[in-house]
Amino acid sequence: GTVSRIIGMHTTIIATGAINAFIATACGAFAAHVLKGNISEHYLGVFHTGADYHMYHALGLILVGLIYMHRPARLLVFSAWLLFAGILLFSGSLYILSLSGLTWLGMITPLGGLCFLAAWLLLAISQLLSNKAA
Repeated sequence: GTVSRIIGMHTTIIATGAINAFIATACGAFAAHVLKGNISEHYLGVFHTGADYHMYHALGLILVGLIYMHRPARLLVFSAWLLFAGILLFSGSLYILSLSGLTWLGMITPLGGLCFLAAWLLLAISQLLSNKAA
């Protein structure tokens, strides 16, 4: 996008990761200080799972951005987009499910998990291909 061209793709990816790490931290605090005692233990656990995976993959975004800074590759950009999509689908569906009780949202969660898996696989492939070319 235009923003990426102006400030650099690696900067966009790292900033997106940092913003998501901030949001994941806020969600964890929200669960600990607001939700605890106000929703069932089951749904509190579901919310925490969303926050945990949110943080792991926010850090993954930062990692992908740092790698991209040193070895730009289209596969890394795809990996970053998949990490972000996974956060929205996986963590987002768990957050909404735990707050609303809408169990059909559980059907969306695995799509986010598939995005996470694909993102990590693309990261591995990009690195294997970059080492092969070097």
